[in-house]
Amino acid sequence: MKPTSYPRPAVFLDRDGTLIKDVGYLSSIDDIEVFEFTRAALDILHAAGYLLVVVTNQSGVARGYLDEPALKSINDAVLRVLDGLFDAFYFCPHAPADNCSCRKPQSGMIDDAAKELNIDIANSWIVGDKKSDIETGFNSGLATALVLTGYGEDELRKLDRMPDLIANDLLQAAREICARNDQ
Repeated sequence: MKPTSYPRPAVFLDRDGTLIKDVGYLSSIDDIEVFEFTRAALDILHAAGYLLVVVTNQSGVARGYLDEPALKSINDAVLRVLDGLFDAFYFCPHAPADNCSCRKPQSGMIDDAAKELNIDIANSWIVGDKKSDIETGFNSGLATALVLTGYGEDELRKLDRMPDLIANDLLQAAREICARNDQ
């Protein structure tokens, strides 16, 4: 997507456990299972004017479970299934030990998207099912939403600081984000 001339808010979305079922190291298009509520949630956020940006750690690349072209095919398949509603996909292919700036909870993917898409960070959110997603939000100045799908319920106990929002799933999070935006 081309950046707009004025900054727009975005919702940064984790992929596995938030948009689609987490199957471990997803390495085949055949294993993609989109949650039944994902499309409705994305429609709500899109209609509210948010840019939709996927930010996902994919250490399966560094671990040799798949290569970057296979990951791109998987991300393209998710995009097709969800009718192209995403404005951008960002991924970190590195292993946790690589200490890169793009791996969540670091802010590299958010920083890149903010520059490339002219994102209004102060009015943007991150939604995910892991502590690293929430910490990415804290590190980037985003509002934070933890969904209890995927690893969310287990990760909730690991948080040192509570997110702005805890939701059962992405649909509930989308509704609450938009309700808070209307206040």
